[in-house]
Amino acid sequence: MQNEAGEKVDMYIPRKCSWTTRVLEAKDHGSVQINVGNVDSITGLFTGESTAFCLSGYIRDKCEGDMALTALSQKNDAQGSAE
Repeated sequence: MQNEAGEKVDMYIPRKCSWTTRVLEAKDHGSVQINVGNVDSITGLFTGESTAFCLSGYIRDKCEGDMALTALSQKNDAQGSAE
């Protein structure tokens, strides 16, 4: 919900799984949020910024968390180098 100034005023904004776009429920104790550091494409050094990826417990239970995180970080890297 937004006020007249366009600021978000909700008390709680639920997270979504970055891979499946499922809403992460409060009872999903298997879900994780992983911050992956951004690297400069020229120097190969850490830029001080990071990108957060949320993975649901369902993905981790199906043993697809590693594949999902790899694909998401590669997609993020391709988008970052295109800019």
